[in-house]
Amino acid sequence: MSRRVHWFIARHYLKAGRGKALLSLITWIALGGITLGVAALITVVSVMSGMQGELRGKILESTPHLYVLQYNTSLRLEKYEDVVDSILATEGVAGAAPFAMSSVTLVMDRGQYGQPAYLFGVDIDTTRVSATDMESRIVQGALNLEPPASGLPPLLMGSVLADRMGVFPGDTMVVMSMENLGVNSLGMPQPTLRQFEVTGTFQTGMYEYDLSNIYTRLDAAQDLLGLASDDASGIGVRTVDADRATEIGALLGAKLGYPYTVESWIVRNQALFSALQLEKIALGVIVFLIVLVAAFNIVSTLVMVVSDRTKEIGILRTMGMTQRGITRIFVIQGVWIGVIGTTVGAALGVGVSWAIDRYEIIKIPGDVYFVEHLPATMNAFDIGLIILASMLVSFAATIYPARQAARLEPVEAIRHE
Repeated sequence: MSRRVHWFIARHYLKAGRGKALLSLITWIALGGITLGVAALITVVSVMSGMQGELRGKILESTPHLYVLQYNTSLRLEKYEDVVDSILATEGVAGAAPFAMSSVTLVMDRGQYGQPAYLFGVDIDTTRVSATDMESRIVQGALNLEPPASGLPPLLMGSVLADRMGVFPGDTMVVMSMENLGVNSLGMPQPTLRQFEVTGTFQTGMYEYDLSNIYTRLDAAQDLLGLASDDASGIGVRTVDADRATEIGALLGAKLGYPYTVESWIVRNQALFSALQLEKIALGVIVFLIVLVAAFNIVSTLVMVVSDRTKEIGILRTMGMTQRGITRIFVIQGVWIGVIGTTVGAALGVGVSWAIDRYEIIKIPGDVYFVEHLPATMNAFDIGLIILASMLVSFAATIYPARQAARLEPVEAIRHE
């Protein structure tokens, strides 16, 4: 018999005849289960991918692709100009700039309490390619780090930190560093204190950065930390491809040698991205169980069809249809349910993911998470993998009932009541 006959019989068996509404209901349940499972899986994976992408973008906005540091006891890199020139001559490097970095305490002038923060000293040399987007915005003047009329060093504060301390541009802050300790009249160590004037605030959209990061000019940070004019805490490097940072960092580390060490942003944030990836996999597996439940519905549907159509199967066998033909009929039924359910589910999942990202439907607290709404990024590979997995599960669900139908003896099947 031709394959067109197999397709015709399979479609006929999918329809419920008189008094067989239960079969139709189970078929619809199986179809709905596949649809919802695929849609939910695509939505969940897209949201987790969106979270990863959003986090990646926010980290890279304020973080160099590579950090070049020097092994010593004073947490500083000496004579950075020579090192910068060597770095810029390395293949794959787009830019490099020195930075000063330290954990400090902020106190409002004549204030009553201190607030911890991370101070970054930025090189304002416009001839260099900045190591981060944040530094680029400062150098280009989008963020004001120009010396104020008071003559005090300028200071940029994260918006959340400024709101928490009630600080506005023009206010004076005292910055206290424990990295450059002095000695008081009693011979006791004391921190270094410097006054800064707030010249503006910034917002990265990442709560942790907006709460803890502050920026000033490199020379002001060097003065606070006791660094010489040609010394820095390290050198930030921008690569031509952020995803190749580890590879380029290995080449750069081999070139610079001891006493320098190179660390990529990927290694620094590896624990965070590993946790997000694990969460993505775990949620994907949990939601995929919906598809597996729907697959069991396909099995039950086909088993009931086999039981209901036993006589017809026997007649088909006596008319010359082979066991292989019977198997093909029931495989077509199951796969057809899988194809329709997967197609509709994929379209629904893509639509929901697009709407979540486009209209920012789901709001979340920014002080708990690093974003204020759930983003969704659709990845063609992920969607293709989900569709393939759904189709394979649907096909696997047909094997048992199809083989049971094919094994029916024609005479016994015709006598079946």
